[in-house]
Amino acid sequence: MAVIETARFPRLSRARNSAVKSFDDFGDHALFFWRALVATPRALTQYPKETLRLIAEIAMGTGALAMIGGTVVIVAFLTLATGGVIAVQGFSSLTDVGVEALTGFFAAFINVRIAAPVIAGIGLAATIGAGATAQLGAMRVSEEIDALEVMAIDSITYLVSTRIVAGMIAVVPLYSLAVIASFLASRFATVEIYGQSGGVYDHYFSTFLIPTDILWSFVQAIAMAITIMLIHTYYGYNAAGGPAGVGSAVGNAVRTSLIAVVTVTLLVSLAIYGGDGNFNLSG
Repeated sequence: MAVIETARFPRLSRARNSAVKSFDDFGDHALFFWRALVATPRALTQYPKETLRLIAEIAMGTGALAMIGGTVVIVAFLTLATGGVIAVQGFSSLTDVGVEALTGFFAAFINVRIAAPVIAGIGLAATIGAGATAQLGAMRVSEEIDALEVMAIDSITYLVSTRIVAGMIAVVPLYSLAVIASFLASRFATVEIYGQSGGVYDHYFSTFLIPTDILWSFVQAIAMAITIMLIHTYYGYNAAGGPAGVGSAVGNAVRTSLIAVVTVTLLVSLAIYGGDGNFNLSG
């Protein structure tokens, strides 16, 4: 009967099979994420040395990446460039309407709420995320993960949950560096390049830099780190097809995590600042 239906309605059959596959994939993702998150306390207690090793690897990199500082330097350069662009665009745009003194406000507002979280998330996805996918994918295709299961080691706890914990811990100093770099770049471009008074810039910057915004920015960065690690470890853990399959898994993971980064930014912004902007600009 199914064969007859497939022959008579091939498009309908393909659409149905695609919908069923998408539903199965969603369930597979959800089950993997749940198992990985539930196992994080056990990863801390059972594999503390592996967790510490992963924290060092995530922050400073290994091999060739360690020569240039790994994720630390990459995220710092990205946010430095972004902070400079914000200062350039902000000063130029505000000069057109005669309020270039508010460039400090522009930097305090955009850097904390939008630019630094998004750019740091992109940097994390392109470095620690892609690296985790490649590592786990290589272990999968070389049957190292199967070997762990044979030795009665929970591979999700040892390989996935430890990386999630390491990402959560490492993202705090990494994001602190990212925020500081964006602030310094914005001030340098405004004061040293455009010649605005340092006192004017510092006044408006400190006036509109709200401490709770920085706190929520760190919460957003941690949420992005967890999301990125979940996505990348899933694709790496389930890689198949040899080296070509690992490369395909890395590409799929990076694309998915980039979408997740901006989605987390949107949802957190709606949740925190959707009602009001949490500041009053008047005068």
